[in-house]
Amino acid sequence: MSVKEQLFKECQLYVEKREQTIREIMASNKKALLSETKSSAGDKHETGRAMLQLEMEKASQQIAVVQQMKEVLHRVKTTESSEVVRLGSLVQTDKARYYLTISIGPVSVNDETYFVISSSSPIGKLLLGKQVKDVIQFNGQQIKITQID
Repeated sequence: MSVKEQLFKECQLYVEKREQTIREIMASNKKALLSETKSSAGDKHETGRAMLQLEMEKASQQIAVVQQMKEVLHRVKTTESSEVVRLGSLVQTDKARYYLTISIGPVSVNDETYFVISSSSPIGKLLLGKQVKDVIQFNGQQIKITQID
């Protein structure tokens, strides 16, 4: 399995775990919401329900983000390479290695660290459309692209 395929698999696992966690939180909140019974505490009951509703809304927004991540991953072609940095590119620079898919942070493959970033992240935007030997400016540093897979 290529490094690119391993990184892609890590992205898929990340999204699956995140979705599962959010769905578990939603189920737990739903159960808590249904089991809340009107008590003599009145205001305390209403506050509890309102807090659970807010948590449910927050979880729904997080599910939407996970769906967007899934859509991005669906568009990535792990077997294609390009001479220009694009979604799914594995970019080697003189400073670090980047994989442009979704933002999950640093991932280690074969004792090498790769920064798995979104193409809409600040450095992702700078890398898009660039070629080998191109130089970008990021955080006051010059970064030279040495390889694109």
